[in-house]
Amino acid sequence: MKRKQADTPLLTLNCHEAWVHQLEYLKRPMQIVDDLPGRYVKHWDEHVRPVPKNATLCTLPDALRRRARYDCIIAHNLTDLLDLKTIDAPRILVQHTTIEGRMGQENRKEFPHEYVELALNYVELLGIHVVAVSELKGNSWGFFDEVIPFAADPDAYLPWHGQEAAGLRVANQISAKSRLLRFDLHQAAFAGLPVRLVGFNPDMPGVAPSESWQHLKTLFASHRFYVHTADPKQEDGYNMATLEAMAAGLPVLTNRHPSSPIEHGKNGFVSDDPAALRGYAEQLLGDRELAARMGAEARATVRQRFSMQGFVSSFTRAIGSARAKWKGLPAS
Repeated sequence: MKRKQADTPLLTLNCHEAWVHQLEYLKRPMQIVDDLPGRYVKHWDEHVRPVPKNATLCTLPDALRRRARYDCIIAHNLTDLLDLKTIDAPRILVQHTTIEGRMGQENRKEFPHEYVELALNYVELLGIHVVAVSELKGNSWGFFDEVIPFAADPDAYLPWHGQEAAGLRVANQISAKSRLLRFDLHQAAFAGLPVRLVGFNPDMPGVAPSESWQHLKTLFASHRFYVHTADPKQEDGYNMATLEAMAAGLPVLTNRHPSSPIEHGKNGFVSDDPAALRGYAEQLLGDRELAARMGAEARATVRQRFSMQGFVSSFTRAIGSARAKWKGLPAS
């Protein structure tokens, strides 16, 4: 009896747990390669997300030994593609970062052009479908087939109450990403105000990851506003944590950015002036009803522009495109 395509598992790698968790909504069986080097934690980080319900974790040798086929491989960088080079299955490469952001994190003055050329040649050789999470990310690398923004599901979060007069920001490895995250602006604007930092930042005293996704949901529900700042040359005007906060009903304070989903005075406040951002924060800290109204608009923005239904539809089509383009492994 022939197996249905929907029964054939997808294969991806443990990277960007919050992004990978979205794949749960595809309702497809999936294997996630875990225990890989170069990640900030060794195994799937349950503080960020639980393992998707339809997924199982495996090691790289397990994936390479598996005899049954995969419907599609979802890779996150060139290393992923090379690690899985012996598996004959269609591939999607997801571009999560800009070259400029990588350079900043690695303290490089320039990025090796050979790396980009190698990636492009490999993609063209095998017929790999390239998905960027934003136009900024795709344009930075200079090659991509389509943009599929990540999404958030407002129905997955707790009702917002905002009883804690404090702001919130979720970010990992802030020190390494300080320029990308415009953390200088964050510090200048919110120093001395009750703005809680959550994430994997072992060099920052008093800052820790959430205990679980459920705990993170309680933090979103209880805080008054969310903070996102980013360098427009290195990072988008939103990230997954920003969309999650908006989906949970939090207004967002942010700097000016061409891709920001925040409309000043409607679903948050926008300014490059630290004093102005501080004033808006104080306004929301003192006015829970204003935060509630703006947070409701933020939630509506996510439903309209970053729906999970849209992500599922787009990514399902991307898997079909990858299958149509796949040229198979080269003879040698």
